[in-house]
Amino acid sequence: METPNAPNFDATAPPGTAVDLNQQLAQLLERIAQGDQASFAEFYRLTSRRVFGMARRVLIDPELSEDTVQEVFLQVWQNAGRFDPASGSPLAWLMTISHRRAVDRVRSAQSASEREARYGAASQDIDHDSVQDEVDSRLEAETVVRCLETLTETQQESVRLAYYGGLTYREVAEKLNAAVPTIKSRIRDGLIRLKTCLGVS
Repeated sequence: METPNAPNFDATAPPGTAVDLNQQLAQLLERIAQGDQASFAEFYRLTSRRVFGMARRVLIDPELSEDTVQEVFLQVWQNAGRFDPASGSPLAWLMTISHRRAVDRVRSAQSASEREARYGAASQDIDHDSVQDEVDSRLEAETVVRCLETLTETQQESVRLAYYGGLTYREVAEKLNAAVPTIKSRIRDGLIRLKTCLGVS
Protein backbone atom coordinates (compact mmCIF):
# COMPACT_ATOMS: atom_id res chain seq x y z
CA MET A 1 0.00 0.00 0.00
CA GLU A 2 1.46 3.32 -1.03
CA THR A 3 0.95 6.36 1.14
CA PRO A 4 -1.00 9.27 -0.39
CA ASN A 5 0.82 12.23 -1.90
CA ALA A 6 3.01 14.29 0.42
CA PRO A 7 0.79 16.04 2.96
CA ASN A 8 0.06 19.75 2.82
CA PHE A 9 1.85 20.71 6.01
CA ASP A 10 0.57 24.30 5.76
CA ALA A 11 -3.05 23.19 5.81
CA THR A 12 -5.11 24.28 8.78
CA ALA A 13 -5.96 21.68 11.40
CA PRO A 14 -9.39 20.05 11.04
CA PRO A 15 -12.23 21.67 13.00
CA GLY A 16 -13.69 20.17 16.17
CA THR A 17 -12.37 19.08 19.52
CA ALA A 18 -9.70 16.48 20.21
CA VAL A 19 -12.47 14.13 21.39
CA ASP A 20 -14.35 14.53 18.08
CA LEU A 21 -11.14 13.94 16.14
CA ASN A 22 -10.24 10.83 18.12
CA GLN A 23 -13.71 9.37 17.57
CA GLN A 24 -13.38 9.98 13.85
CA LEU A 25 -9.87 8.49 13.77
CA ALA A 26 -11.00 5.39 15.68
CA GLN A 27 -13.73 4.78 13.08
CA LEU A 28 -11.27 5.31 10.23
CA LEU A 29 -8.79 2.86 11.79
CA GLU A 30 -11.50 0.19 11.92
CA ARG A 31 -12.11 0.62 8.20
CA ILE A 32 -8.38 0.83 7.40
CA ALA A 33 -7.93 -2.53 9.15
CA GLN A 34 -10.40 -3.92 6.58
CA GLY A 35 -8.32 -2.51 3.71
CA ASP A 36 -10.36 0.65 2.99
CA GLN A 37 -7.98 2.93 1.08
CA ALA A 38 -10.36 5.93 1.14
CA SER A 39 -10.41 5.79 4.95
CA PHE A 40 -6.63 5.58 4.96
CA ALA A 41 -6.38 8.69 2.76
CA GLU A 42 -8.75 10.56 5.10
CA PHE A 43 -6.80 9.43 8.19
CA TYR A 44 -3.62 10.66 6.50
CA ARG A 45 -5.22 14.03 5.66
CA LEU A 46 -6.37 14.56 9.23
CA THR A 47 -3.13 13.60 10.97
CA SER A 48 -0.14 13.99 8.63
CA ARG A 49 0.57 17.57 9.77
CA ARG A 50 0.87 16.44 13.40
CA VAL A 51 3.10 13.51 12.45
CA PHE A 52 5.37 15.80 10.41
CA GLY A 53 5.56 18.24 13.34
CA MET A 54 6.65 15.46 15.69
CA ALA A 55 9.25 14.16 13.22
CA ARG A 56 10.57 17.67 12.56
CA ARG A 57 10.99 18.38 16.30
CA VAL A 58 13.10 15.25 16.70
CA LEU A 59 14.97 15.18 13.39
CA ILE A 60 15.17 18.91 12.45
CA ASP A 61 15.90 17.97 8.83
CA PRO A 62 12.73 18.39 6.68
CA GLU A 63 13.65 15.67 4.17
CA LEU A 64 14.29 13.08 6.86
CA SER A 65 11.05 14.20 8.52
CA GLU A 66 9.06 13.65 5.33
CA ASP A 67 10.60 10.18 4.89
CA THR A 68 9.63 9.38 8.46
CA VAL A 69 6.04 10.51 7.83
CA GLN A 70 5.81 8.03 4.95
CA GLU A 71 7.17 5.22 7.16
CA VAL A 72 4.71 6.05 9.94
CA PHE A 73 1.69 5.87 7.66
CA LEU A 74 2.85 2.65 6.03
CA GLN A 75 2.97 1.23 9.55
CA VAL A 76 -0.55 2.56 10.20
CA TRP A 77 -1.80 0.83 7.03
CA GLN A 78 -0.16 -2.46 8.02
CA ASN A 79 -1.07 -2.38 11.73
CA ALA A 80 -4.40 -0.54 11.98
CA GLY A 81 -6.01 -3.75 13.23
CA ARG A 82 -3.70 -3.76 16.23
CA PHE A 83 -4.99 -0.46 17.59
CA ASP A 84 -6.67 -1.05 20.95
CA PRO A 85 -9.04 1.75 22.06
CA ALA A 86 -8.73 0.51 25.65
CA SER A 87 -5.02 1.41 25.63
CA GLY A 88 -5.48 5.06 24.65
CA SER A 89 -6.68 7.43 21.94
CA PRO A 90 -5.90 6.93 18.23
CA LEU A 91 -3.93 10.19 18.27
CA ALA A 92 -1.77 9.07 21.20
CA TRP A 93 -1.19 5.72 19.44
CA LEU A 94 -0.19 7.50 16.23
CA MET A 95 2.12 9.97 17.98
CA THR A 96 3.82 7.12 19.85
CA ILE A 97 4.54 5.41 16.52
CA SER A 98 5.77 8.74 15.09
CA HIS A 99 8.08 9.43 18.02
CA ARG A 100 9.56 5.91 17.89
CA ARG A 101 10.16 6.14 14.15
CA ALA A 102 11.86 9.52 14.48
CA VAL A 103 14.03 8.33 17.37
CA ASP A 104 14.95 5.22 15.34
CA ARG A 105 16.10 7.54 12.56
CA VAL A 106 18.26 9.51 15.00
CA ARG A 107 19.79 6.30 16.39
CA SER A 108 20.43 5.01 12.88
CA ALA A 109 22.22 8.24 11.93
CA GLN A 110 24.22 8.17 15.16
CA SER A 111 25.22 4.54 14.56
CA ALA A 112 26.40 5.40 11.05
CA SER A 113 28.46 8.30 12.40
CA GLU A 114 29.94 6.12 15.11
CA ARG A 115 30.84 3.41 12.56
CA GLU A 116 32.60 6.01 10.40
CA ALA A 117 34.43 7.38 13.43
CA ARG A 118 35.54 3.88 14.49
CA TYR A 119 36.73 3.10 10.97
CA GLY A 120 38.66 6.37 10.81
CA ALA A 121 40.25 5.72 14.19
CA ALA A 122 41.24 2.18 13.23
CA SER A 123 42.71 3.28 9.90
CA GLN A 124 44.93 5.77 11.73
CA ASP A 125 45.98 3.17 14.32
CA ILE A 126 44.44 5.19 17.14
CA ASP A 127 43.59 3.14 20.22
CA HIS A 128 39.85 2.90 20.77
CA ASP A 129 38.85 2.73 24.40
CA SER A 130 35.32 1.28 24.43
CA VAL A 131 35.16 1.35 28.24
CA GLN A 132 35.88 5.08 28.23
CA ASP A 133 33.20 5.60 25.56
CA GLU A 134 30.66 3.75 27.68
CA VAL A 135 31.56 5.84 30.73
CA ASP A 136 31.31 9.06 28.70
CA SER A 137 27.93 8.02 27.32
CA ARG A 138 26.55 7.26 30.77
CA LEU A 139 27.91 10.48 32.20
CA GLU A 140 26.26 12.43 29.37
CA ALA A 141 22.88 10.75 30.06
CA GLU A 142 23.26 11.46 33.78
CA THR A 143 24.04 15.10 33.00
CA VAL A 144 20.82 15.46 30.99
CA VAL A 145 18.78 13.93 33.82
CA ARG A 146 20.52 16.16 36.37
CA CYS A 147 19.85 19.25 34.24
CA LEU A 148 16.19 18.30 33.85
CA GLU A 149 15.96 18.24 37.63
CA THR A 150 17.07 21.90 37.76
CA LEU A 151 13.82 22.94 36.05
CA THR A 152 10.75 23.85 38.04
CA GLU A 153 8.17 21.09 38.40
CA THR A 154 5.82 22.79 35.91
CA GLN A 155 8.64 23.28 33.38
CA GLN A 156 9.70 19.62 33.70
CA GLU A 157 6.13 18.45 33.20
CA SER A 158 5.60 20.66 30.14
CA VAL A 159 8.93 19.76 28.50
CA ARG A 160 8.45 16.02 29.09
CA LEU A 161 4.93 16.04 27.62
CA ALA A 162 5.99 18.05 24.56
CA TYR A 163 9.32 16.39 23.74
CA TYR A 164 8.95 12.88 25.16
CA GLY A 165 5.17 12.55 24.97
CA GLY A 166 4.91 14.08 21.50
CA LEU A 167 2.03 16.41 22.43
CA THR A 168 1.35 19.77 20.78
CA TYR A 169 1.33 22.98 22.83
CA ARG A 170 -2.49 22.89 22.87
CA GLU A 171 -2.58 19.26 24.01
CA VAL A 172 -0.07 19.98 26.78
CA ALA A 173 -2.19 22.97 27.84
CA GLU A 174 -5.35 20.83 27.94
CA LYS A 175 -3.59 18.07 29.89
CA LEU A 176 -2.18 20.50 32.46
CA ASN A 177 -5.29 22.71 32.50
CA ALA A 178 -3.29 25.82 31.58
CA ALA A 179 -3.39 28.48 28.85
CA VAL A 180 -1.43 27.81 25.64
CA PRO A 181 0.75 30.97 26.03
CA THR A 182 1.62 29.82 29.57
CA ILE A 183 2.70 26.40 28.29
CA LYS A 184 4.76 27.96 25.48
CA SER A 185 6.49 30.18 28.04
CA ARG A 186 7.20 27.26 30.39
CA ILE A 187 8.68 25.15 27.59
CA ARG A 188 10.75 28.05 26.21
CA ASP A 189 12.11 28.97 29.64
CA GLY A 190 12.73 25.31 30.45
CA LEU A 191 14.71 24.75 27.26
CA ILE A 192 16.78 27.87 27.89
CA ARG A 193 17.67 26.58 31.37
CA LEU A 194 18.49 23.14 29.95
CA LYS A 195 20.80 24.61 27.30
CA THR A 196 22.56 26.71 29.93
CA CYS A 197 22.98 23.71 32.24
CA LEU A 198 24.28 21.53 29.40
CA GLY A 199 26.61 24.27 28.14
CA VAL A 200 24.90 24.43 24.74
CA SER A 201 25.20 27.78 23.01
